[in-house]
Amino acid sequence: MYRTPLGKRPRWWTELPLIAVVYAVYSAGRLLVRGNVQPAIDHGLAILDLEKTFRINFEHPLNRLFTEHASLGIPADFAYASLHYILTPAILVWAFRRRPRDYRFLRSWLMISTLIGLIGFTLLPTCPPRLLDASYGFVDTMAQYGSYGWWGGDASAPRGLGGMTNQYAAMPSLHVGWALWCGVVMWRYGRTTWAKIAGVVYPAAITLIVMGTANHYFLDAVAGAAVMGVGLLLAKPALRLVDRVRERFSAASRQETAGTSANVGAGCETSAGTAPSRAAVSGSGAGAGRPGAPETSREAGTGDHIPREHIPRQQSRDEAGDSLADDAAAAAR
Repeated sequence: MYRTPLGKRPRWWTELPLIAVVYAVYSAGRLLVRGNVQPAIDHGLAILDLEKTFRINFEHPLNRLFTEHASLGIPADFAYASLHYILTPAILVWAFRRRPRDYRFLRSWLMISTLIGLIGFTLLPTCPPRLLDASYGFVDTMAQYGSYGWWGGDASAPRGLGGMTNQYAAMPSLHVGWALWCGVVMWRYGRTTWAKIAGVVYPAAITLIVMGTANHYFLDAVAGAAVMGVGLLLAKPALRLVDRVRERFSAASRQETAGTSANVGAGCETSAGTAPSRAAVSGSGAGAGRPGAPETSREAGTGDHIPREHIPRQQSRDEAGDSLADDAAAAAR
């Protein structure tokens, strides 16, 4: 399992916007894919026929049980309308606080699976059992026991907000998918026996509830578990890809910063090889303008030597006097 390196704990001010954006995209996607009802009904009937063929239409007996016994149906409706939106974020926050090194993996697993589920809603809109014609033998328990809770007849949405949900987003069941995620986290990281028991009981109970309330088919639940499996496989490669891209951007930023600093330093500093030495400057200034003074190269300070025989020899004072006397005698003649 991918673990975040030490010292790179996620920050809440980056996590909250990320989660909010993903959930907003998910909710908007559910609403945007609402289209013609008839294809959704056809898909629902096809799933029901397939289940009857293999005798796995468990939603029929469970729905009868929940509608005939209010002691089962009412708590099931409460659980369906609330736990999905309470327990999942609560466990996510717990992982952020108590398991910071595993949090990014768990968060990415949940997000990727949710987006895959959105693809399923888009490609395969499905009418849930409770919205089929009554001749198929299903009863909408959310409508039957609606007076006991805050929900109306439109799925688990509060009364008056049914238009804010897509009732034909049944395949896959993310109620089951998210519950399975919660169960794995509780089983894997729970420190007590009760936590591990809850990790097994919770997803199993949600699977029974979504079928007993006629919100999903059995194959919807199977698809929800499959979506979470695919998300689990993709979470680690996705995180590694994000880390690789982040490292490249960080390296490019560091190189750009280093290059800027080097350019600024080059404009302010003078290398030792290009600066004229004080001796060379004083030597050239002293020799310039003096009769008979030898001219020296400007690059003499770099270590180049002029051969002695090439330097003109200065006359001594006696030699200069004799030369002047000879010139005067010659002029007298």
